[in-house]
Amino acid sequence: MTPAPPNNSRGIRAIILAGGKGTRLQPFTINFPKPLMPLGDRPVLEVLMERLVGHGITDITISLGHMAELIKAYFEQRPMWKEKIQLRFVQEDKPLGTAGALSLVPQLDKTFLVMNGDLLTDLNFSELLEFHKKSSSTLTIAAHRREIKIDLGVLEVDGNRRVRGYKEKPISSLEVSMGIYVYEPRALQWIRPGEPLDLPDLVLRLIAAGEPVCAYPSHCQWLDIGRPDDYRQAQELFLALPKTAQTTF
Repeated sequence: MTPAPPNNSRGIRAIILAGGKGTRLQPFTINFPKPLMPLGDRPVLEVLMERLVGHGITDITISLGHMAELIKAYFEQRPMWKEKIQLRFVQEDKPLGTAGALSLVPQLDKTFLVMNGDLLTDLNFSELLEFHKKSSSTLTIAAHRREIKIDLGVLEVDGNRRVRGYKEKPISSLEVSMGIYVYEPRALQWIRPGEPLDLPDLVLRLIAAGEPVCAYPSHCQWLDIGRPDDYRQAQELFLALPKTAQTTF
């Protein structure tokens, strides 16, 4: 069940990045925006928004780019959202990246949440926000540990080309970004209006400037549906849930 929203998540503004082209999911996304890819009978973007509402986050801005009009048209046919949340849109004239797009969003004058619009997760947003507050960081990145398997024999070779080791199909455990972030407004100083900028580049700018950037460790369920394997897994996982649980995944 979705936890009762604590005070630290109420009043928080969320920006969902939904402007990407979804090239990793082609051919499905050639004529269809990735955030509207279905999970069961609902788009992944709507499932994500339900999670936000479950944590008391009802001020949501969607940043649009590729096939923006299709996403707007979808929500025009879903008047129920106007009753649940304050829904706003901003739209890029050119691709600005996962950080640059924030320069289009007005009135980001207090702590806010940013996330990619192509993920499925049961992350506790309230706990993420509490971690961010206690860490006093300028930017907090939700992190997930993922195992990466190399399906090959990996050689360890020295400068003389002598083999010093051999690992058959090694597995590495890495902390990866979930595509979910908590910002303080001061982070926006390092985003120049109209400049294309992706999140990794912003992180490096903040670190170089001495601004604290923290990673929130999470063991939640998380799938990046921009990856074909994750999308198939997300479909199987979501369809296996009872209808009552699909809105609180």
